[in-house]
Amino acid sequence: MAPVPHENPDPAAMRERYRTTPLLEAGLAATPMDQFARWFKDAVAGGLHEPNAMVVSTATPDGRPSSRTVLLKAYDDRGFVFFTNYTSRKGQEIAANPRVSLLFPWHPLARQITVTGTAARVGRDETAAYFRTRPHGSQLGAWASDQSAPIESREALLARYEALAARYPEGEQVPVPPQWGGFRVAPETVEFWQGHENRLHDRLRYVREETRGQTPGQTPGHGWRTERLCP
Repeated sequence: MAPVPHENPDPAAMRERYRTTPLLEAGLAATPMDQFARWFKDAVAGGLHEPNAMVVSTATPDGRPSSRTVLLKAYDDRGFVFFTNYTSRKGQEIAANPRVSLLFPWHPLARQITVTGTAARVGRDETAAYFRTRPHGSQLGAWASDQSAPIESREALLARYEALAARYPEGEQVPVPPQWGGFRVAPETVEFWQGHENRLHDRLRYVREETRGQTPGQTPGHGWRTERLCP
């Protein structure tokens, strides 16, 4: 007897009821980076797989978007840092149009964080310091892969890697590729989304505001205002 074919799952019938604690303005941290630190700690404590995974979206100058998942490697008051090949698609798009978006999709917690901002390269010293912390194989991989460029086969990629492994065996320092390095995304808006029943989700967004010096000659700075968005 021939097997009975399985019906294709219907995405429109999929439902998830979120039962979570409300996200209220009174409980927000003063800055989005402090609030991010709180939620990132929750994501790690909750056992999420790769909680530092984020979707990075870029666009060409004429507005053609592209997205991919990368790993967050550092964050502080200056922004969010990730590393990549500068000649990759995202690297080239950022060079031409530094406006980017980041998305942290923490589904098991019914949370997500969306960041919009401007990306800029980190210094070579910062890149080198991080590169030295990578496993030996990952360091070789950064040399072996011309990220986003076509290649004839997986065998060709592995052959490049093996040649590099012979040149830089385990224990020997691998130089930092000149075409590889970090980007820091300085946030302009950061939205914290908390799912709730009946699709009445909480969406609280920090918006960066430039501030003038309070006295003559004082350096301008910036602050943050928050706003609630309809779900």
